[in-house]
Amino acid sequence: MSEHRRKPPQPQGGGRAAARRGQSASPGRRAAPRGATGSPSAPYGAGGEERPYGGRAEARRAARRNAGGRRRAADGAGRGRGAAPAKKRFIDYPRAGKYGAARWLPSWKLVAGLFIGFIGGLVAVAGVGYAMVSVPDVAKTAQSQNNVYYWADGSQMVATGGETNRQIINLSQIPPAMRWAVISQENKTFYTDSGIDPKGIARAVFNMATGGQTQGGSTITQQYVKNARLDDQSQTVSRKFKEIFIAIKVGATVKKDDILAGYLNSAYYGRNAYGIEAAAHAYFNKPALKLDPGECAFLAAMLKGATYYDPAGATSIDPKNATPQANTRRATLQMQDTLNKMVQYGHLGAAERAKYTTLPQVQNPRSNTRLSGQIGYLVDLANSYLVTHSDTTHITQEKLQQGGYQIYTTFEKKKVDELEAAVKNVQKANIKPDLHPKTDKFVQFGGASVDPGTGAIKAIYGGEDATKHFTNNADSTGAQVGSTFKPFVLAAAMKWGVRNPDLGPEQAQDERTVVSPKSLYSGRNKLKIKEYNGAVWKNEKGQEWLQTNDGNESVGDPPDYKIDLREAMQFSVNSAYVQLGMDVGLDKVKQTALDAGILEGSLASSNYPSFSIGTSSPSAIRMAGAYATFAASGKQNDPYSVDKVSSKDGVVFQHTKQAKDAFTPKVADNVTDVLKTVVDKGTGTAAKLPGRDVAGKTGTTDGNKSAWFVGYTPQLSTAISMFRMDDNESNKNRTFLEMYGTGGQKKIHGASFPAEIWHDYMEQALKGQPAKSFPTPEPIGTVVNDTPSPSVTPTPSQSVTQSPTPSAKPSPSLTAPSPSPSDTCGFWGNSPCNGNGGGNGNGGTGPGGTDAGGTGGVTTSPTESTGNGNTRGNGNGGIFAGPNG
Repeated sequence: MSEHRRKPPQPQGGGRAAARRGQSASPGRRAAPRGATGSPSAPYGAGGEERPYGGRAEARRAARRNAGGRRRAADGAGRGRGAAPAKKRFIDYPRAGKYGAARWLPSWKLVAGLFIGFIGGLVAVAGVGYAMVSVPDVAKTAQSQNNVYYWADGSQMVATGGETNRQIINLSQIPPAMRWAVISQENKTFYTDSGIDPKGIARAVFNMATGGQTQGGSTITQQYVKNARLDDQSQTVSRKFKEIFIAIKVGATVKKDDILAGYLNSAYYGRNAYGIEAAAHAYFNKPALKLDPGECAFLAAMLKGATYYDPAGATSIDPKNATPQANTRRATLQMQDTLNKMVQYGHLGAAERAKYTTLPQVQNPRSNTRLSGQIGYLVDLANSYLVTHSDTTHITQEKLQQGGYQIYTTFEKKKVDELEAAVKNVQKANIKPDLHPKTDKFVQFGGASVDPGTGAIKAIYGGEDATKHFTNNADSTGAQVGSTFKPFVLAAAMKWGVRNPDLGPEQAQDERTVVSPKSLYSGRNKLKIKEYNGAVWKNEKGQEWLQTNDGNESVGDPPDYKIDLREAMQFSVNSAYVQLGMDVGLDKVKQTALDAGILEGSLASSNYPSFSIGTSSPSAIRMAGAYATFAASGKQNDPYSVDKVSSKDGVVFQHTKQAKDAFTPKVADNVTDVLKTVVDKGTGTAAKLPGRDVAGKTGTTDGNKSAWFVGYTPQLSTAISMFRMDDNESNKNRTFLEMYGTGGQKKIHGASFPAEIWHDYMEQALKGQPAKSFPTPEPIGTVVNDTPSPSVTPTPSQSVTQSPTPSAKPSPSLTAPSPSPSDTCGFWGNSPCNGNGGGNGNGGTGPGGTDAGGTGGVTTSPTESTGNGNTRGNGNGGIFAGPNG
């Protein structure tokens, strides 16, 4: 057969139909790229037979590859049109054959695969976690050990903390009202939920992972699991996940009633009570089964955190926010809310609920006889220091409750005993409540002694007995300090200086004159107080301030009654120091007190002139510590009560000294020199210690509701307070009472019983120690207001306004000082003392003493003021406070 008649060979793929399609499509179609032919060795575009495609779709894909090949031809040799297709990958990312943004967008197959893999991994992890955890045993919860406390000399003080009063009881022994109170308040879906709260878990894990505030479980089941794992109280994400698995397993394998009983038997209710039975005895001295619905709702509130809900308060832990008043208010609101929810959810009848509108009567929180006397106050003080400084001690409230620590305190047993003896001797000899109940009942004392060189608290007097009187009077009481605040005004005048009266407010802040103790100020009674620039000070209502002196007397020679600052301190002249504070600036006076070591939370408002004469209420510990700053020539050490803590793992905390430069030695030593005059021949002569240098200041507040003496030697600084307050736990108001006639005296001054106690204690505490002298002060500052010269002898009052009650007390004398001259903030209720009579605001129209201090004192008439504040102060003077003091 001739060559041109020979039948062409059949194509390798697609059959005749495909061949026909290929032939019909050949006109106008380009040759297939090399990669699409059946002869991969043939050069691109060479003659000869080419393998047709298997279909149109394949042809289109080949065309796209061909176009891509041309675009990539310039990428380099060996990557031209004849390059082989890329090898398929298990995970096609970035996507082959895609360019631009499409190359980085994952395919739906990849997304689906990853999602399935992730879910599968979670299921596997959850399965392993679920299998590895076990259901907790409530009988093993709350197994705490004793903490052992030691005196400063290393001898044992007391072992306590492990006497947890806990007894597991059956659900049948827990009153239904208690069960429904907790369910209504904590987890209303308890009997129907799975035991976990996904939203709460996510929130808690996120907070912990980001360093935020940790949170407990959201359901009763989760809280029970948390309580049952006291062996691991670390706040970590891994622990939280482990608790989730345990909660899931508990929810799936344990009966709801058993979970509820386990939670109520393991929860912490405060007062060292774990479980509902212990709580019933701790608060009401009865078994749990006898609790009424009101008591049950109250105990449910304690689960929120007894530190802030126990009506007894916890001022040693948080003196600003955990006062008895604040806790009582919170507990009442929480209790009432719980009762309302019980009615709302059908667990309590409205008629029964109406019986419980006030807090039930609770008993004294201390029942451990080992904590009687001063020991309980000392233990509380040590514990509060560790917990409030947990960022450095690494000891939380939970860890402290578990126990196992050896706590070495700064307290010296000899000094503690001597301070207690000094108080009791004066109290026994003078205070007779049975004979004089109207004047001598409810008299209380507080005291603290601090080492100026280190800040170590050597002794405190917290009250009669820690098991009977549970407010620590050495720590936070709310008693105003009166004229013992004046040294901070003098220190501010010597540190910052007075402002230039000829300059505006901003310029005057920078241009100041450091003040000498020889500077002259008016001792006039009912002095019209002025701004630094001479303008008469007025409050927001336009009322002027007329500052009174004790006994309504002017001090100094008429007509201007000028007296130097040393004499004004010596005889506690209010008008001179109130005006000095205005010239310096009350903001600087406040800063000076803070620099000395007073906590900001215990300071009254500095918006009123009376701030300079002691409307604030620091604790005895903080006052002793602040005066210790002067004794240490300006070096400030925060008072502390724990030197070292150890456990089975070794030393877990060691105190390190961190002194601050609060004042220059020139400023501090001049303040000390002025305060020496007070003791040598002023209001504080009762505190003299023969053969020793003593510096100090008396203080008495308006309304005669508190009296102080704070003084120091080079080795020891001590503060003594005295006040009357009915702070029995049944008394919700806890008001300060007047001390006129107390102890047979017409009026209680800081120069009387407080100075006497200070003297008796310090005489014994320093026995055997060498007498040391204060540094000789360098001259300081400029004598301001140097005309005319001060009088040698203060004269009786020749006030512009006649006193409505002329004083029968003789005027103080430089050569023969009165043994107990008064140094009150003022005479009438209109005098500027906040809180306990008078106040620091709003004059005659003010409401009078509130928690923050009363009002009154700004008035043009001694009869207008209603500011006779008589409620307890703000109670923010505790030694160990948070960021705010």
